[in-house]
Amino acid sequence: MLIPAHKNKHFTHLIKSYIQSIMKNTEDTIASIIQHYQMEPHPEGGWYVETFRHPEQQLFPGFDGPRNLATSILFLLPEGKKSALHRIKSDEIWYHHAGGRLHILTMDEEKNIHKHPLGQDLSKGETFQFVVKAGTWFGAEPAEGAEYCLVGCQVTPGFDFRDFELL
Repeated sequence: MLIPAHKNKHFTHLIKSYIQSIMKNTEDTIASIIQHYQMEPHPEGGWYVETFRHPEQQLFPGFDGPRNLATSILFLLPEGKKSALHRIKSDEIWYHHAGGRLHILTMDEEKNIHKHPLGQDLSKGETFQFVVKAGTWFGAEPAEGAEYCLVGCQVTPGFDFRDFELL
């Protein structure tokens, strides 16, 4: 006689154990990335570490002083976390490195939000990189089912918190 899965205590225990092991592995992966790269909490949400800052600086129109030619960070967003809407004075290129799909959210002048899928499944409309133009309000969030997203962000002219505005 077959016992329905939801009434089979052994089966239920196996499923719970399996789910807990997946969650533990994901938490271990996230913790490993944060520790390996010595990431810090980002003011907009998630974790980051600056990996490159071009040594040369110059004056750019619209900026209050010289800026590095380019900067780059690694940025990690765990499931359930968001990058709050913000804008900067520079173009920012996002590159997908690991984890699940990330939705980059941009807001147009009419305050409509547009989702841009960043990821590695081209058949689902994901793309490996996305450019956010200077002055655009934007944020990001892992797609449903994405346990975490690890991306790279390159900013040109280089990022400076003086140019960062949180909504």
